[in-house]
Amino acid sequence: QVQLVESGGGLLQAGGSLRLSCAASGRAFSSYSMGWFRQAPGKERVFVASIQWSTGITNYADSVKDRFTIFRDNAKNTVYLQMNSLKPEDTAVYYCAAGRGLKSWSLLASINGYDYWGQGTQVTVSS
Repeated sequence: QVQLVESGGGLLQAGGSLRLSCAASGRAFSSYSMGWFRQAPGKERVFVASIQWSTGITNYADSVKDRFTIFRDNAKNTVYLQMNSLKPEDTAVYYCAAGRGLKSWSLLASINGYDYWGQGTQVTVSS
C-alpha cells in the first residue's frame, strides 16, 4: 500500500513558476513509476508527466513539454513537478500517481498505468 500526499499548489500570475511535491509513504518507493495528471473543471483527468522507476526515463504531454520537469528523490520518497512559464490553461487540480512494476511509457501516459493516487492540489494561474 502506498499513500500519496501532494503539496505546493497555489494561485499565481501567468509566467510564474511553481513546484509541486508528492510525498509517498510505504515501502519500495523507488520501485514505483510516478506520474502527474491534472483535471480542469468540467474536464477529464489528463496526463502531464511521468518518470519510470527503473530507467528514470521521463515523458511529457505536448502541452507542458519544455516548461515542466518531473524528477524524484528516492531518499525522500518524493516526486516533484517543476512548472515554469505557467499559463492560465494550466489551471487545474494536479494529482500524483504511483504505478507498481515495469510499465511502458505509453501505459504511464494513461490513468490505467497507476495503482495509487493522491488527493490533488489546486493550481490556479491568472492572466
